[in-house]
Amino acid sequence: MNDTPGINPDAPPSGTGCVECLAGAPPGWWFHLRRCAQCGHIGCCDNSPSQHARLHHEATGHRYIQSFEPGEDWYWDFRTQDYYQGPALAPPRHHPADQPVPGPQGAVPDNWAQLLHP
Repeated sequence: MNDTPGINPDAPPSGTGCVECLAGAPPGWWFHLRRCAQCGHIGCCDNSPSQHARLHHEATGHRYIQSFEPGEDWYWDFRTQDYYQGPALAPPRHHPADQPVPGPQGAVPDNWAQLLHP
């Protein structure tokens, strides 16, 4: 059982990619994906051009995210700006293993590495 306010282990992820990047016309792209631990929103990381996971936090106040990358299960707390130890979230716990990084396929510019935020 989870007793941390702001973490809902039962909330499913909103999809397999950044919600806002995929909704753009043309679609945007991301470096890595992050999952809101409260509502399941999938957004792109702070190194990505649009930083949608952080913008989701700023718009909603949802403070915890978890990596949505295969092989990673760490949490980040936006309030303390530090890692956090949280519970396992509802599956799937990462984007599909065959999904390219960066992604999505077909939307990543050739010079993507020069466009990342430090």
